[in-house]
Amino acid sequence: MVNTQTLDAKEAKAVASTLANPAPLGLMGFGMTTVLLNLLNAGLITSSAWSMILAMGIFYGGVAQIIAGIMEFGKGNTFGTTAFTSYGLFWISLVTLLIFPKLGWYPAPDGASMAAYLALWGVFTAYMFVGTLNKNKAIQLVFGSLAVLFFLLAIGDFTGIALIKIFAGLEGIVCGFSAIYLAAAEVLNDAHGRQVLPIGGV
Repeated sequence: MVNTQTLDAKEAKAVASTLANPAPLGLMGFGMTTVLLNLLNAGLITSSAWSMILAMGIFYGGVAQIIAGIMEFGKGNTFGTTAFTSYGLFWISLVTLLIFPKLGWYPAPDGASMAAYLALWGVFTAYMFVGTLNKNKAIQLVFGSLAVLFFLLAIGDFTGIALIKIFAGLEGIVCGFSAIYLAAAEVLNDAHGRQVLPIGGV
């Protein structure tokens, strides 16, 4: 007797394996937007860059990552779906937190409130980092450095110490470029059918 459920699962897996890898799109959306925001946090660019950062946060950091998360869902990747969709919505929520007070709709959150917001994202990222421990070293670096970034930013907002925010910005630049590197590696390694950029084995 043929087990139709087993056949369906195998067919679904076969179809998923033929789909394009959405991870580079999500990683680039996350990485580029993270680098830009943290160039500002580190004081390497001025506040005149806010419009650029907000636009990137909505469209590339936000929408592109959500699209990547939905595509990961189609491939049956729970980790990728959760990560890209969540961080895409993080960027949109962050932009909303910055824009609403400017429009006069709501008061801006105080330092303690922003610290709570960032710390919760740090907790989420910390357990996602645990989920990378059976994956390559490059993705471990992305999630590990991102967890550190969220907690540093939370501490900076809670204490109001500018030096912590600057240090967080520098660490965030490293985090963002680690995601860009992993995205480049996945695209180039796939395009050439061999390892062009190493990502570290499990």
